[in-house]
Amino acid sequence: MPSIPLLILIVIILIVIIKTTYVLKEYERGVVFRLGRLVGPNAQGPGLVFLFPFIDKLKKVSLRTIVHDVPPQDIITRDNVSVNVNAVVYFKVVSPQQAIIEVEDYYYATSQIAQTTLRSVLGQMELDDLLAERDKINQKLKEIIDEHTEPWGIQVPKVEMKNVDLPQEMQRAMARQAESERERRSKIIAAEGEFQSSQKLADAAEVLDKHASALTLRYLQTLREIGLEKNTTTLFPLPMEILKPYMEKGNSAMPHSEINPQKDDANAQ
Repeated sequence: MPSIPLLILIVIILIVIIKTTYVLKEYERGVVFRLGRLVGPNAQGPGLVFLFPFIDKLKKVSLRTIVHDVPPQDIITRDNVSVNVNAVVYFKVVSPQQAIIEVEDYYYATSQIAQTTLRSVLGQMELDDLLAERDKINQKLKEIIDEHTEPWGIQVPKVEMKNVDLPQEMQRAMARQAESERERRSKIIAAEGEFQSSQKLADAAEVLDKHASALTLRYLQTLREIGLEKNTTTLFPLPMEILKPYMEKGNSAMPHSEINPQKDDANAQ
């Protein structure tokens, strides 16, 4: 039987081994401090890490991307419109030593930087720009936050605005503005259509005036279209040349004053 002091010594050795041995996962790194000073230029891990008992202390840092939901922020835009905006910030640790040494809590610090940057940047924007240029605003937010967190060993690959909540009065005003804009566009489109139609009709009238056969072809086409419909109307096509002598005779029988009344009035004066 082993003696009691030997058992106590074995237990102490096991406890020391457990306390000074760490297994770091693939996405984890360990920052080791020996007597308060940083050990080595690089972080430890992944894998098995051994420490000196009672001398070394290890801080674990995850290298995975962290998704932080920025709380809704009450913001007044440059054109004095109150909006409520929230966003999502994606960031990760690229330098575990800096993340531990340069800032007390890198997660809390990044969250505060994201909130203040969101209020500062959006406060300089007008409401129309805030709603229409989200990609540019997201890029600007990402650059500013990444610039502030770079000394802490934090990289910000992406920032996205989630929701932009407007007051009910502003939503109704924007709805009326959008409806008025749609009505204006519809009237402009209708006017442009009428203008183009009148131009085409004028061109067609010139063609028909120059070529008499074109009018006859158009006449026959109209008769064909009427004949395709199911109706009881009976049409007898009459050549225009038959009516031409009667039309000329009627014009010659008309008094000269009726043909050109303006000229007679001028002669009388």
